[in-house]
Amino acid sequence: MKNLKMKKEFRVIADLLPINTRVLDVGCGDGSLMNLLLKEKNIEVRGLELEKQNVQECIYKGLPVIQGNAETELYQFPNQSFDYVVLSQTLQAFYSPDKVLRELLRIGKSVIVSIPNFGYWKVRTSLLFFGKMPMTKTLPNSWYNTPNLHMCTIKDLFNYCDEQNIKIKKVIGVNEDKISLIKKNNLEIKNLFSKLGIFLIG
Repeated sequence: MKNLKMKKEFRVIADLLPINTRVLDVGCGDGSLMNLLLKEKNIEVRGLELEKQNVQECIYKGLPVIQGNAETELYQFPNQSFDYVVLSQTLQAFYSPDKVLRELLRIGKSVIVSIPNFGYWKVRTSLLFFGKMPMTKTLPNSWYNTPNLHMCTIKDLFNYCDEQNIKIKKVIGVNEDKISLIKKNNLEIKNLFSKLGIFLIG
């Protein structure tokens, strides 16, 4: 089921990217998204990944990847050196997500960020009725071993972009196999019923 969810997210991200562009995938994991972009969109894609095993997996697939920590090493990339920078479900795991976001916006002409939505109704219900930190398909870890340091909702990131004058080009909510556009006038309801938020900003 997790693979299906990931594939849906990656499909939405791929649809946001024009063909023949330069893309940096930050926290690229095993290169699944990079592979999709390379094969289906003829995109010149590079990856940055912290975990050694994932880096080796990317190399095995023939994908260009650099081992490095996005929190401390993004400064090495020149301004506007990529058409798009992608950060998939990693923003909430950084110590300083705001600094990382600023770096992404410096490196890419546009940025795509996806986040697991802590405002999703099942997450809220779990905390309200059971008094425990939730575990769901998009948030599978217990409170003591979760990589998530900064819990964030779609509404939080939407408002943050507004406050920081970051242009929001498009926001897409993902719930199982359904996707929907999120705008200011439907933000409350979409924040409640979307498991993932995918932001195109720049």
